[in-house]
Amino acid sequence: MMGFTTLYKSKLTTPAEAVGRIASGVKLSMGMAMTEPPALLKALAERAAAGQVDDLKVYYFESTRIAGNTILRYELLNRIRPYCMFISAVERALIKRGMEDGGRKVVNYVPSNFSQSPRVLIEHVGIDTFLVTVSPMDRHGYFTFGTGNDYSSKVARAARHLIVEVNEHMPRVYGSLAQLHVSEVEAVVENHIPLTELPVPGTGPEDVAIGKMIAEMVPDGACLQMGVGALPNLVCSQLHGRKDLGIHTEALCPGMIDLIEAGVVNNRRKRLNPGKTVYTFAMGQKAMYDFLDDNPSVESYPVDYVNDPNIIAQNDNVVSINAALQIDLTGAVNAEHLLGHQYSATGGQLDFVRGAYASRGGKSIIACHSTAARGKASRIVARLDGPVTTPRIDTHIVMTELGWADLKGKSSTERAKALIALAHPQFRDGLTAAAKDLHLV
Repeated sequence: MMGFTTLYKSKLTTPAEAVGRIASGVKLSMGMAMTEPPALLKALAERAAAGQVDDLKVYYFESTRIAGNTILRYELLNRIRPYCMFISAVERALIKRGMEDGGRKVVNYVPSNFSQSPRVLIEHVGIDTFLVTVSPMDRHGYFTFGTGNDYSSKVARAARHLIVEVNEHMPRVYGSLAQLHVSEVEAVVENHIPLTELPVPGTGPEDVAIGKMIAEMVPDGACLQMGVGALPNLVCSQLHGRKDLGIHTEALCPGMIDLIEAGVVNNRRKRLNPGKTVYTFAMGQKAMYDFLDDNPSVESYPVDYVNDPNIIAQNDNVVSINAALQIDLTGAVNAEHLLGHQYSATGGQLDFVRGAYASRGGKSIIACHSTAARGKASRIVARLDGPVTTPRIDTHIVMTELGWADLKGKSSTERAKALIALAHPQFRDGLTAAAKDLHLV
């Protein structure tokens, strides 16, 4: 341990000194969500505000207020240029302000399936510097990537410069490439502050109805993939009567932790990674982060493993749950574009839609409320307003609070009729007329 301690101390520095190594004009990346490094990003923002660094291109997924209050402040965007691969509330606010400021383009969206992001960032972009929060070093000289293995574990190692922010509140998590040795790191800073927590989402009657229908589709021994938000936690709350569930998920959510602690999830029937809950990033509250810490039953893996459809399909009875902004009358899904702007991203939706359906006994579910804008707009539409996230040929089960339909094997006419039946009654006549115009019925 003494040798590793000495090496650690030799690399320990201040945030200002650490980011002082970052040159103008380079391509930078950072950990996503809870692994964004607050002290490093604050120091980098201060350096940019002082005019000491310019033309930084930052590539990343899923920012939080940590980046929003530092390097992604609107007034810094003439020096720091966001290349975002998953739009969040931070970027939506920047886009809105840019539009109000004479239609200024301030956020660059980079389309990509989440599973491809390590390769995209390493081979096609080429990252000079990577910044990330890690858990404290153990006696063997290893940090871990904690809540966020995702693209970080591979891109961090491929970058020319790797700077880590050690935080004692970051859980120690095991898994593939989850451990990072101090010898792999160029500089270390310390900043022990509580991790960002997601607000506990509210639920409505539509969520309750959808959650109940999804839960009824989950058999004993199923392997779950869910996202983040009210619906996944609602579904999990109704699965406490199941047995031998497994988890292989992009995002780990608090509802899944409840199922593990209740013994409902034991991963016993998984064909791949049996006995282990597998995820690529985790977002929740402190209780979940505490559960992850030093827990050998939970492992994080890089996203090009977790979200690889060929990997997903190796477990039986995979049930994948994803959301949609719009679904057209043929079954094509838009889950990322709204009111003329990029609203979120493709993320891992298509990865799991394909992987779940390829699983023996698997189900891919796309769920949404039947209406949007407080009932003024239908989410079932004649034509999508934005790009296709999930092609119609891949869509399996579609669900609103009014019911569900299995689109596999259905003709375009049968699909249109089934989807109109899932729309709110006030929009059905208009959708039927549109279907006739499109020669669907």
